[in-house]
Amino acid sequence: MTAFKKEDQVITASAVKSRYLGIDKKHYTLSQLLDYHSTKMKGVLKYGTLKNYTTTETYLKNYLKEKRNISDIYLKQIDYQFTLGFERSLRDLPSLSNNGVMKHMERFKKLMRLAEDLDWIEKNPTKRFKLRFQHVDMVYLSKAELQKIKEKKFKRSTLSIDRDIFVFCCYTGLPYGDVLELKKKHIQIGIDGKKWIYTRRMKTNTLLRIPLLEDAERILEKYKEHPRVNNSDILLPVYSNQKTNQYLREITKAVKINKQLSFHAARHTFATTVTLANGVPIETVSKLLGHTKLSTTQIYARVIDSKISNDMDKLRGKL
Repeated sequence: MTAFKKEDQVITASAVKSRYLGIDKKHYTLSQLLDYHSTKMKGVLKYGTLKNYTTTETYLKNYLKEKRNISDIYLKQIDYQFTLGFERSLRDLPSLSNNGVMKHMERFKKLMRLAEDLDWIEKNPTKRFKLRFQHVDMVYLSKAELQKIKEKKFKRSTLSIDRDIFVFCCYTGLPYGDVLELKKKHIQIGIDGKKWIYTRRMKTNTLLRIPLLEDAERILEKYKEHPRVNNSDILLPVYSNQKTNQYLREITKAVKINKQLSFHAARHTFATTVTLANGVPIETVSKLLGHTKLSTTQIYARVIDSKISNDMDKLRGKL
């Protein structure tokens, strides 16, 4: 009776009987949770984040179909064993690394936390699951490697264009999504009377103000009459993410750089080789990258041996 009073429900013989039999509550399914999340989060989460959730949802549905031979499941039936089973099914996929698996498990935990917040489940079985991310070495170009890429002549225009846009990001720190959306209105005259990039990061909506270095400005000038840019607002003829990384692998092979480069390595190169290694204060680098926490930028400072060497040389001089 106390439970009925807390829920502000009318007490009848039928209601008491249904509560006793456990059939008075509406039970939600995993599919309903996924539909609710995708609908409610459309205007909240960024496109890339929503796309990642869609992939996680696909893996969840495949797990139900292939491993448990069902098309849906009640949320109250999802237990810790289900959680471990989903993790094992992800690890069976050759395309996923440990950190890739953990990213999907992290999204699954967030989905179940949403179900808990909505009072669709009484206990969250994923709370006990610990995420185990592995440290991955940061890939970036040294000064000599960046120079090799800049100087290489390519017969194929696709490789030349991709190389130039990659180099542009090495001198601006822009990630793929932001350079893809870079428009003429984003180039403005800064406080020093020179050209700056004024934009916002797609991922965090953080304001970015980046002075244009000569190498970056030269590339913008080179492509302002390009057919894919001319008569449009965009500044650079950026290829799809898949093509961009495919061409980048061909570029690194051509210049004999033995590193697994993705486009994001340009951002790492800007933070390390271009700025920190040349004495730009870490607080300034943090602002240029659009980081909201200095601790995020300090990851880059830890990987620069040359800066450590230079700092120690200064110390030796003083001693």
